Amino acid sequence: MIWLSPVFASPQVDNGYDISDYRAIDPIYGSLDDMDELIAEGKKRGIGIMLDLVLNHSSDQHPWFLAARSSRDNPYHDYYVWRDGEPGTPPNGMKASFGGSAWEWVPEVGQYYFHQFAPQQPDLNWENPDLREEIYKMVNWWLDKGLAGFRIDAIINIKKVLPFRDFPPTAATDCAPSAR
Repeated sequence: MIWLSPVFASPQVDNGYDISDYRAIDPIYGSLDDMDELIAEGKKRGIGIMLDLVLNHSSDQHPWFLAARSSRDNPYHDYYVWRDGEPGTPPNGMKASFGGSAWEWVPEVGQYYFHQFAPQQPDLNWENPDLREEIYKMVNWWLDKGLAGFRIDAIINIKKVLPFRDFPPTAATDCAPSAR
């Protein structure tokens, strides 16, 4: 088995863990044709190819998020975790794992989106069945291409305890407290 760290299209804010297209290879690693060839050549040699896949969040440059941030009425809006608030007053005091608030204001919709990591990595809303269906289709698309499997990054983070409660700081760190 050959395990490839994130090679999907990405603005590379977080070393490829901010995916902007789940069905494309970032040009710094080659092309989709190159990946098809790698999968085929690996199969000839009895070597499976496994991709590192991020399902907790996407890039803020992903077409879903670009549509989501354009309007509350856009069907992709519910692909992400949003909360009402006022500019400069996040919904609660949760901190992102990479530091700072876990909430980012979007004036176009008058809401905050949630990000457990970098602000450029908005969390996906796994409570939305349409999002889940899109993810399942993408995973099966890769498996149909002959991919051997995935290593799923940050999988423990996809389930959110909604609504988010406000937690007092737990220590002198800038990490998000775990919800119970």
